[in-house]
Amino acid sequence: MSSISIIGTGNMARTIGTLAVAGGNTVEIIGRDQSKATELAKTLGGGTKVGEFGAVPAGDIVILAVLFASAVPTVSEFGDALAGKTIVDITNPFNDSGTGLAVPADTSIAQLVAEAAPASAHVFKAFNTLFQVVLAKGGSFDVFVAGDDEGAKADLAEFITTLKLRPLDVGGLNMAHYLEGLGLVAVGLAQHGVGSLEFTLGVTVLS
Repeated sequence: MSSISIIGTGNMARTIGTLAVAGGNTVEIIGRDQSKATELAKTLGGGTKVGEFGAVPAGDIVILAVLFASAVPTVSEFGDALAGKTIVDITNPFNDSGTGLAVPADTSIAQLVAEAAPASAHVFKAFNTLFQVVLAKGGSFDVFVAGDDEGAKADLAEFITTLKLRPLDVGGLNMAHYLEGLGLVAVGLAQHGVGSLEFTLGVTVLS
């Protein structure tokens, strides 16, 4: 099992935290609002701890469950406290109309997070193609993972497996831009082709 710190106290933090506790992982919640972090930790149960915002997270894997505009500032604020950590960016950088990405074509929020993080940290993109309402239902859904360090990627995949989800490696962190685009495709499907959030994107391997 894994040691996880979740930065954020919103819906995705709650959902991933719930799955992590159920999977037998050690969980810590960190939020700017200490009272919200404490309340979420109590809700999750399972010995969930509350960390101090800006201090060294207890978890080896740090889930960045904040709004995309806060991702880079948050990592910058933590600074060297994130040295050696595996940082998982789950954000989707959509523009205000939800019709495009709010990052240039040659980068991604995950890559910008990596630039802001300590050199010894390992940054990954994951979970951004899963709607929170679907993830909360539970199921063996696919989690696409982009990142460069193979050892840290294996540890992250092991953690994802404890959530009863299937990790699928899509390559290096340069692929994060395309995963963010895939998140945009999911929104388009929800608005048009499917008409609801009750679906997930996944891979079917043909025999």
